[in-house]
Amino acid sequence: MLASLLSATLYGLDGRLVRVEVDVAPGLPGFTIVGLADTALQEARERVRGAIRNSGYEYPPRRITVNLAPADLRKGGASLDLAIALGILVGSEQVTAAGRWAVLGELSLGGDLRPVPGLLPMVSALARRRVRRVIVPAEGALEASLADGTEVVSAATLAEAAQLLRVSRRSRARAAPPRVELAEDLRFEAEGGVAQEASLADASGPAAMQGPDLAEVRGQLEARRGLEIALGGGHCMLMIGPPGSGKTLLARTIPGLLPELNDEESRVATIIASVASPSPIRGLVRRRPFRSPHHTISYAAMVGGGPHLSPGEVTLANDGVLFLDELPEFDRGALEALRQPLEDGQVLISRVGRAAVFPSRFQLVAAMNPCPCESALHRESGRSRRLGPSSYRLE
Repeated sequence: MLASLLSATLYGLDGRLVRVEVDVAPGLPGFTIVGLADTALQEARERVRGAIRNSGYEYPPRRITVNLAPADLRKGGASLDLAIALGILVGSEQVTAAGRWAVLGELSLGGDLRPVPGLLPMVSALARRRVRRVIVPAEGALEASLADGTEVVSAATLAEAAQLLRVSRRSRARAAPPRVELAEDLRFEAEGGVAQEASLADASGPAAMQGPDLAEVRGQLEARRGLEIALGGGHCMLMIGPPGSGKTLLARTIPGLLPELNDEESRVATIIASVASPSPIRGLVRRRPFRSPHHTISYAAMVGGGPHLSPGEVTLANDGVLFLDELPEFDRGALEALRQPLEDGQVLISRVGRAAVFPSRFQLVAAMNPCPCESALHRESGRSRRLGPSSYRLE
């Protein structure tokens, strides 16, 4: 029997709709996945087999073929696990689907549902295709509910998801099942991109970080004034001074000086956090990001890329600040890669058969010593001790 369910996968920062077609046919037992699936998806065969058995269902000893359409789109990650498992149960006539559903989630061998990165853009992509009902893992229900235009139903296990699949929307309305409750009224437009109501100032993701207050910094009046002017005007800034003069300390006060993101910027920042954060986000991102990569960062980590077209530091710092401490220690290739993002506000990542455009409008703040011997400014001033505020040259 043939079963078909809707799901989604990540493509850069966007979600792409995927139709999971499962054919359970007589023949020698086998499990084949076609449709440009990566290693994580190929390994879904073992996760799905164990999850079905440990959830109280029978794994059919038949020839199972899973087709992921469209066939020319590369699929990655584990977001299709739940769709494959439910497709097998429907195809083997152990579960009867009522209505048009979309499902997202990773399966454990015990049948538990786990959240996946990028849940928000994937649910938004389904909403744009007029998919009205989506089953998501319970841990990621809050993040999925930020996408407006679709009904989000949470499930903690494969058995719960199969039970939801049996019940029609009208029957569930009469039974009045528990809905996903938000701590605040958080709604997110999937298409237009305006956050309508957001009472939570998100405290999750890489952008949320606390640092010292500029009012607590003593001395360095010229450097503090230069920092305020640079941040107020959106200018890039380079701080030059001997070690211990306070360059890094001043940079750490930047998050407290930045204003909150507006609605459009918050929409983009929330999507980036959803893709990059290892755990589900809890609300709209309102804090401007502040990224401070180590000087050993590679070219690919700076601009993005990899097998899944992951965003790099220039994208994670979008609408915020990218701070490069010990600027001369960074690899030349990584620094040269900053030219296009600084000029165009976006970066184009091209890999084999794939290309994605990431936003990268950030403010660059850097710090460095005057020279490796730390004495260039000392010779210029004719003094042998460390310089005070005048040791800063703001460019």
